[in-house]
Amino acid sequence: MEGSITVNAFASTVDLLFADPNIGRDAVYFADGGAPKLVRVVARRADAVTDFGDARLWSETTRIDLRVAEVPAPRPGDRVEIDGDVFLIQGEPARDRERLVWTVDLRPA
Repeated sequence: MEGSITVNAFASTVDLLFADPNIGRDAVYFADGGAPKLVRVVARRADAVTDFGDARLWSETTRIDLRVAEVPAPRPGDRVEIDGDVFLIQGEPARDRERLVWTVDLRPA
């Protein structure tokens, strides 16, 4: 029982974070071949530094979090529209330890 209480507490906290207008944002999710779906996302627009031999490459990345409850199975090639900008999911999405949130890498469509 204690484990389910912990998961419910995490789920409630995740819902609050995504609902917060300062953190979460509205977006439209398009599964490949599917109908558009209004979702909430948390943007993580961090830069990435990659080592390549002796060089270090800097690249701007766009990464977002999606709730598993809203998007149960995101796939590479699915689209996300945020504030009129359209992105494609690239690479395999990763779920958090509690299996409540997907983190996906995006590239401009």
